[in-house]
Amino acid sequence: MSARHPIISITGSSGAGTTSVKRIFEMIFRREKVEAAFIEGDAFHRYDRAAMAAKVAEEERLGNPNFTHFHVDANELERLEQVFAGYGATGTGQTRAYIHDAGEAEVHGVPPGSFTAWTDFPPSDLLFYEGLHGCAVTDTVDIARHADLKIGVVPVINLEWIQKIHRDRATRGYSAEAVMDVILRRMPDYVRYITPQFSLTDINFQRVPIVDTSNPFIARWIPTPDESMLVIRFANPRGIDFPYLLSMVPQSFMSRPNSIVMPGNKLDIAMQLILTPLILQLIEKQRRLS
Repeated sequence: MSARHPIISITGSSGAGTTSVKRIFEMIFRREKVEAAFIEGDAFHRYDRAAMAAKVAEEERLGNPNFTHFHVDANELERLEQVFAGYGATGTGQTRAYIHDAGEAEVHGVPPGSFTAWTDFPPSDLLFYEGLHGCAVTDTVDIARHADLKIGVVPVINLEWIQKIHRDRATRGYSAEAVMDVILRRMPDYVRYITPQFSLTDINFQRVPIVDTSNPFIARWIPTPDESMLVIRFANPRGIDFPYLLSMVPQSFMSRPNSIVMPGNKLDIAMQLILTPLILQLIEKQRRLS
């Protein structure tokens, strides 16, 4: 952690909705005139698409049918931790982009399934990470300790699967069967490496559908925000003005001393009310030390 060069880390599974949360942060940054350097977790995959397919096949031959991008060995977490530590110390560092599809390939000029070159961060007030391993802790790395604000984006798992199925079919051209295969293969790594991170976050935002999602593999539509409730859990509720939040968001209520529940369509306003003061506190500390 570094007051002089703060880091915000957003952690969520594939299909959890971290990209939507990133857009809300970007809106807050623009409004508050905060310059952020951005990291996408996919940039720290260890393998490009072809090499990952070969590695998965190799692992299957060795008796492991469940090697996925969720696994720590499929990612360069040591390098990611070095970037976090380096940014905290100097406010500088490098990242790259993983190219998912033809649209991104056209923008970046490299083929789908590959990486762009490493580039330096622009001058910035803070570093913003969004991906799978923003709070990862293993025997060899502790990424969570470098982040000043850690956010988990954690829809209930059937909703997460529905969102992933619809996203991967619509934007990446995968069949429903192919997405189902990926989901099943990822489960051991999801339990081992993804879910423990949500015990290390400062705040978790969890969307819970209030319509039937019992078979996510045949769902024709993603439950809308109006068909959901939002559960927000604070690791440390001290200093959180819950009466103010309850007054600002109609139909919200406390479910536990550290948790507030509100309609799912209030995610935008909830994040702005909760996160804007926390971001400004980080920036104020930084500017006092400048």
